[in-house]
Amino acid sequence: MNPIERQDRNAKIPTGISRRVLLQTTAGATLAIPFIGRARAAGLNELVLYGPPAGPSITLTYAVGAGLLRDVADKVRFRIWRTPDEMRAGLTSGDMQAVVMPVTAAANLNTRGLGVKLANVMTNGLLYVISTNPDIQNIDDLTGREITVPFPNDTPELVFDAVLAHRGLAGKVKVNRSGSPIEAIQLLLFGRIETALVPEPAATAAMIKASTSGKTVYRAIDIQKEWGAVTGLGPIMPQAGLALAPAFLRDHPERIAPLLAGLEKATAEVVANPTAAAGHAASALELPWPVIEKSVPFSNLVATRASQARPEIEALLAAIAKTNAQMIGGKLPGDTLYL
Repeated sequence: MNPIERQDRNAKIPTGISRRVLLQTTAGATLAIPFIGRARAAGLNELVLYGPPAGPSITLTYAVGAGLLRDVADKVRFRIWRTPDEMRAGLTSGDMQAVVMPVTAAANLNTRGLGVKLANVMTNGLLYVISTNPDIQNIDDLTGREITVPFPNDTPELVFDAVLAHRGLAGKVKVNRSGSPIEAIQLLLFGRIETALVPEPAATAAMIKASTSGKTVYRAIDIQKEWGAVTGLGPIMPQAGLALAPAFLRDHPERIAPLLAGLEKATAEVVANPTAAAGHAASALELPWPVIEKSVPFSNLVATRASQARPEIEALLAAIAKTNAQMIGGKLPGDTLYL
């Protein structure tokens, strides 16, 4: 059985969320809310926002479902991307115009000359080490042990490698790979591994699912705090943000300001009311309502303009470039990365 079960249609809806609002979300991880108004005059009939099955997409789905993007387009929808390769292919082909993606991916596409610009940062980090072993409480406790990390050669693994190197643990911790966070937590819940590095909301999903079967999964290590030790800039890891494709930048420059403003408002409301956020995000992300609600406080959701977050972004990219420069396109991006 898949450890992440879909929300029961008969589950109780939290106070303040109507069943009508819940049913606005649709199958297939797609949200569609039509808006008839000022955006039509600007010539943007529809905008599809793409995001990963992770924390920042809670903000996207809330912004769409709550009508906070009515000044951006007549119709705004959300669709999920499931793997970094799918996301990169969509942007490269032009099928995706506005995408939440790892900051490293945006840097890679920019330095390769594809014209992608990073508009904002939507999470200051949502990576956690979870374990069925209560003795694992810090990075040093991983010495001589194994850990499973999703998305080979992508941001989670590269960040974790940098943390191990900073702690002098490179080669002392065996890092195994899994294709996705869901695969990692399946292995964990089935007892095939004891420790994994996963993003939110996968970490919360594993903990909740384990509790229903009499098991315990611990949130063992906050990687954001470890990352702060690597950079000296505090527990801020600008992991993902909204990137805009050249066609959107060229054809709809007047839509950028209302888009970013809507996401800023959505972020504030999601952080203040995770229950309402779960009402919009559960169906779209194909996760149970309680998982979404309980993951918000650990997702470090923000809506910081990319230019403002540049010091933290460059610290992240520089650290990754030390071990895998090709991940960011072979060099640190310049001013053209930042909207």
